[in-house]
Amino acid sequence: MADDLCYTAALDLVALYRTKRVSPVEVAKVVLERIERLNPVLNCYCYCNHADVLDAAKHSEDRWGKGEPLGPLDGVPVSIKDLLLTKGWPTLCGSRLIDPAGPWNEDDPAVARLRESGAVLLGKTTTPEFGNSGITDSPLTGVTVNPWDTSRTTGGSSGGGVAAVAAGLGPLSVGTDAGGSIRTPSSFCGLVGLKPTFGRVAQYPDTDWGGISVSGPIARTASDAALLMTVIAQPDVRDGKCLPRDDRDYLAESAGGIEGLRVGFSPDLGFMPVTPVIASIVQAAAVRFEELGAHIEEVDPPFDDPIQIFNTIWSPIIATALIARFSDCQLAKLGDETRDALEEAKSIPLDAFVEAERQRDLLVHRMRQFHEAYDLLLTPTSIVVPFETIHSMPPEWDTERAWLWELPTFPFNFSRQPAITVPCGFTDSDLPVGLQIVGPIYEDARTLRAARAYQEAYPTTDRRPPLD
Repeated sequence: MADDLCYTAALDLVALYRTKRVSPVEVAKVVLERIERLNPVLNCYCYCNHADVLDAAKHSEDRWGKGEPLGPLDGVPVSIKDLLLTKGWPTLCGSRLIDPAGPWNEDDPAVARLRESGAVLLGKTTTPEFGNSGITDSPLTGVTVNPWDTSRTTGGSSGGGVAAVAAGLGPLSVGTDAGGSIRTPSSFCGLVGLKPTFGRVAQYPDTDWGGISVSGPIARTASDAALLMTVIAQPDVRDGKCLPRDDRDYLAESAGGIEGLRVGFSPDLGFMPVTPVIASIVQAAAVRFEELGAHIEEVDPPFDDPIQIFNTIWSPIIATALIARFSDCQLAKLGDETRDALEEAKSIPLDAFVEAERQRDLLVHRMRQFHEAYDLLLTPTSIVVPFETIHSMPPEWDTERAWLWELPTFPFNFSRQPAITVPCGFTDSDLPVGLQIVGPIYEDARTLRAARAYQEAYPTTDRRPPLD
């Protein structure tokens, strides 16, 4: 029963609270017990204060007892990536250069919206240093492993939150995504992960990394992701780039199916070396969209290989963000990968950066044109299966193109449009594979609707990692 509660969807937990069959305190206790038992194996939480969790759960239990929940997530356990400020808890960003003493006086906007909804914050989840990696391994907290095979990576950089949800250490997590950091780990761990439209989820302080990084939901189901999105997709006066309030109920709008939608399917975007087993599974998933009533057409890629754009703008964006926040003395404590990024930024001329931004704008234009003809785009979420944690990237790949294995995801950070991954199958080694669904800018609800329609027709939620 305890482990079943740990794998109960957020929507179902709320229904159980409403009928008083289960209490938020009961759920918090079994999740905390599971964290205590499995976190030493997975290393997905870097901070968890049991007293704070149980206190929040008790307050939620009292509210439910009076029939007065604060919001749609009252009493639901949620973990927070350790890049997002959380009042009273240290936010160390996987780095040794931040003083744990704080002060920690503010919540990130998404965290604030969760508190207002009555969610029970479980703790902070691991991240590579400042999110600057495609795997979750930091100089401060070490390696986070994949619950489906603990010799393999979760991907990055939201690997801690994804591993936690996949392993039943909380049904929901909030991550960040600047190049695939929600979608790639969610694909590697068999989850749903949404990169929202840029600006739809407010951020503070200035953590948008040149307009490519966003905060978003991680869940086992698309309906749970939509529920979490409804709570966190609100403006905040501290974020001058956030979109105006739209008061959309993403859960309600995620229902209804996808019949009649025009869907483009690109098996490789024209330039991605997709692992054959992934290509086969994703191809079968795309065909299923026809069975759901959509009109599928294999399409030519709407843009050229953007790896050079990414390689040109990534390091200067990181360097600018860090140099503005920290002194030279603090920066001396950076881990090797982040320090290398700062050094690389020095070698990139301003005119090259400006040209890369111009090419990025052209990609945006081409994707806007593409969505005049197509309601959605389908691609693989990842072009490789999770590799062993002894490697920082697929070992057979050229290290000079280290970001190449995340080619399916980062173009849509450039274009600022919503993209979601949904589990679509497993390899013969029982490793999850994800299908990426890309929607037009501002159409987060349509993207969630497609993911929900697919998942409800072809569910994988009955399968759990072999941890018990």
